[in-house]
Amino acid sequence: MTTLAQSQLQAALRAAEDPDAPPAERAEMLMQIAMGLQQRPGSAQQLLDAVRLYRRGLELAPAPATLLRARLGARLATALQALPDGGAESLEDALQSLREALPVLQDQGRPEEAAEAQLNEGLLLQALAGCGRARLQDAINAYLRALRVFTREAWPQEFAILHNNLAIAYLAMPATDERGKLREALAVRSFEAVLEVVNLVDHPSEYAMVQNNLGNALQSASSSHVLENLLRALAAYDEALKVRNPRDTPLAYANTIANKANVLRVLEPDAARDVAQADLHDPLAEALALLREAGTLFAAHGESDKAALMRQAAAEIDAELTQRRRLAS
Repeated sequence: MTTLAQSQLQAALRAAEDPDAPPAERAEMLMQIAMGLQQRPGSAQQLLDAVRLYRRGLELAPAPATLLRARLGARLATALQALPDGGAESLEDALQSLREALPVLQDQGRPEEAAEAQLNEGLLLQALAGCGRARLQDAINAYLRALRVFTREAWPQEFAILHNNLAIAYLAMPATDERGKLREALAVRSFEAVLEVVNLVDHPSEYAMVQNNLGNALQSASSSHVLENLLRALAAYDEALKVRNPRDTPLAYANTIANKANVLRVLEPDAARDVAQADLHDPLAEALALLREAGTLFAAHGESDKAALMRQAAAEIDAELTQRRRLAS
């Protein structure tokens, strides 16, 4: 049985062969239909159909229509990028298509079109870096170029996306030299930049995710201000826990309380009490309670490996607390 989507695809391809319409108009029509398929794809097939329409549009678009061809190429890249089972080859095809389009978009298109292409270039490079086929530094450079246009005031959503991906890229780079400390600091600053746009009321899920990631970045950062970073990490996790809870988001909640427990475990109680804003009566006991709760949630939702890690960490803390009690008695 032919579906509605298949019928629309065939109608679009038939219209593209209409000899009475100029080729550029037909190519433009195919691009608009493909973009519609991409917006809310109901299946991977719709993304494949979009790829097919973009490619047919490129076949139809006259060579002198350089801006139209660049727009088709840039959109083709996003469709290839979105394919769920495309693999690295699909990402590399997308990157090639995007890089062919980018010079024309920079020269003839709107500034935001080129910036969007640079954002997508960064995403592709970041994904390819994960399988050893690109450099993270090149992804970072693409994001930084896009930020010249996508400012917080004019393009808040794109600004937040760029800084979130920048932070993730900074943290993914090996901290094997002095520049590693700088990248850690830049990651923290980028997460903080996202929070200038994303807030608890309007974007609760995103807010919780970024706060959790900020806490992780602060916890792992190499700094001479270790205590300050740990306390800031605790505050970030507490912000995330304003959204995450064991009923609605059990696994996300378990991850955050496990992260919080890690901070409490290494926090020096005596040093913490020297900081006026600290309200930590027994960090190690609180860490033990959080790890046990996280372990129970992970086990209940099939995350057996994480549950085992929680049990191991909890056993170590329990042994340490028992030893402290013996010494105190």
